[in-house]
Amino acid sequence: MYVTVNLYSEKQGELNKFLSKFYNTNLEIYEDLNWEKKYDNPIELAEIIGVFIDNIEDFSMYMWICLDKNLYIHVNEKNGNELIKYLYERFPY
Repeated sequence: MYVTVNLYSEKQGELNKFLSKFYNTNLEIYEDLNWEKKYDNPIELAEIIGVFIDNIEDFSMYMWICLDKNLYIHVNEKNGNELIKYLYERFPY
């Protein structure tokens, strides 16, 4: 089973700006308005959620995560820390 993170933006280049900063490289996805990554280890989501929440005011984009099939959770500044805690409680490996 894998989990996914989805990023959406209405502004071209915004995802490239965020992801290039996160991965410390230029991904060259200037025209894309959505991005998805699948993770085998759900705990790996904690890092990108934390960075997203810490920089939420600097970027015009939205994050959704999927931990269970067809169930998406909108990540925002109000629930980000709780979602990270939940990841470590649900997947304690």
